[in-house]
Amino acid sequence: MTLSKTILITGSTDGIGLETAKLLAAKGHSVILHGRNPEKLAAAQQTLAAIAGSEPVEAYAADLSRMRDVEAFAEDIKQKHDHIDVLINNAGILKTPQTETPDGLDVRFAVNTIAPFILTRKLLPLMGPDSRVVNVSSAAQAPVDLRALAGQVQLSDMDAYSQSKLALTKWSRHLAQELGKDGPVIVAVNPGSLLASKMVQQGFGIAGNDIGIGADILACAALSDEFDDAGGLYYDNDAGRFGPPHPHALDAQKAAELVRAIEGIVGG
Repeated sequence: MTLSKTILITGSTDGIGLETAKLLAAKGHSVILHGRNPEKLAAAQQTLAAIAGSEPVEAYAADLSRMRDVEAFAEDIKQKHDHIDVLINNAGILKTPQTETPDGLDVRFAVNTIAPFILTRKLLPLMGPDSRVVNVSSAAQAPVDLRALAGQVQLSDMDAYSQSKLALTKWSRHLAQELGKDGPVIVAVNPGSLLASKMVQQGFGIAGNDIGIGADILACAALSDEFDDAGGLYYDNDAGRFGPPHPHALDAQKAAELVRAIEGIVGG
């Protein structure tokens, strides 16, 4: 019998996040939900409780575009748990009417890049070499303008999204290499292009492909032996294999510069 793992999934009130949560709960794992909207979070909690049976389902509301919320969210998790087996940084955003956060950042960089960086760093004390951090990347990756990362330059929706996803992929590799065998496996995963998520429907006006494609690979990244030695790697689910991300993600100097820029924004 597989031992139950404690798995935190951000952005798990709908889309790929919720489908992944349902898959993992059905396998008997303890899934911690996160969302920004309390009503949607309560509905997701009810859905998962029906799958988990007698197991209580934890849920946390936090706005990941607000850095203070991210830090408070991490502290709440640390107060309740002494170990996290898997962190899936799934929450993401492409289009929004309000592109600037209260911290003066572009919301795409805040949610897609900086929030998962903060959350991962804050929760590292709860994760050992057998833990995993699964960062949801994208096939859309573009060279990062550090001025845009800092909120000093405005970009189009797609440019901001693509840059934020490459930035996520870059720091995933950097942090995995920095921590080495002492830290959790940190892997970036493109769950599949144009899946039927709210983001794709709003951003591109299409129904999208079966969202189960993305949920299956995220569950696999969380649990499968195939990802035991995947630290610092990139999994491209469009190709169905590990493969090269954007070349800038493989450039150690560029990745280090990015991490220093993020640390400058979040204060170390």
